[in-house]
Amino acid sequence: PAYLTPFPPLVKHPFAANFEADPINWTKVLDTLQVDRSVDAVEWATPGYIGGVKTLQTFVEKRLGKFNDKRNDPTENALSNLSPWFHFGQISVQRAILTVKKFGKRYSESVASFCEEAIVRRELSDNFCFHNKNYDNLQGAYDWARKTLEDHRKDKRVYCYSREELETAKTHDDLWNSAQLQMVKEGKMHGFLRMYWAKKILEWTKTPEEALATAIYLNDRYSLDGRDPNGYVGCMWSIAGIHDQGWKEREIFGKIRYMNYEGCKRKFNVNAFVVRYGGKVHRRK
Repeated sequence: PAYLTPFPPLVKHPFAANFEADPINWTKVLDTLQVDRSVDAVEWATPGYIGGVKTLQTFVEKRLGKFNDKRNDPTENALSNLSPWFHFGQISVQRAILTVKKFGKRYSESVASFCEEAIVRRELSDNFCFHNKNYDNLQGAYDWARKTLEDHRKDKRVYCYSREELETAKTHDDLWNSAQLQMVKEGKMHGFLRMYWAKKILEWTKTPEEALATAIYLNDRYSLDGRDPNGYVGCMWSIAGIHDQGWKEREIFGKIRYMNYEGCKRKFNVNAFVVRYGGKVHRRK
């Protein structure tokens, strides 16, 4: 209530500009950018405030009604998809929340779920990264999580993949491969699958440190909302138990929460997702 307040109205400046700015040479500006051009642009997201507002509008009109019940189903179009615009500051979370509250009165459960994610979860991530200098490595994890990962450091890995194999989606798991391909092609991975994706990296790499570094590298390189507190905390939650508790102990994971393929099959149509993104099973010779 103290901070979620309406925006003040725009007021026309009383003084007119008395000069004309030189036209901007956008080609020259783009040439100065030090970016990795091997990662291509995406087609579904139009950058800028107008693109953000249009995405927000389609969310409240078409997707908000099923957000509460279907947001963890990667085969459903139920997410806001606003994270890229939030990340680059092109539309504010405050504006999105006020809009969702205004137009979502018929969908009280979805509004509450959206606000919980946009306020509580997001600010937990912001605070974690702001106050914990080890927000992107295992030294920033809880004592119990570091201990359990250390206890299982030498557990045998049935599958062990290099960063290149993971980056090119060449694992034995067609669902994981499809999630990786979604991120590479669209610059965005479904939130539920990002948890599964990161936990499998822990299971399929030599050490927890390598797993976390690989997950952060891939997320930051390909996701439009990479290099964001939510991304770092998402990887830390999946691999190092941040904002979570200890669970039943098992190989490799120790007491870190476990996710598997069969569990995903119980939640959504895995085959439909795999067909959509074309992930194939890769067997080593």
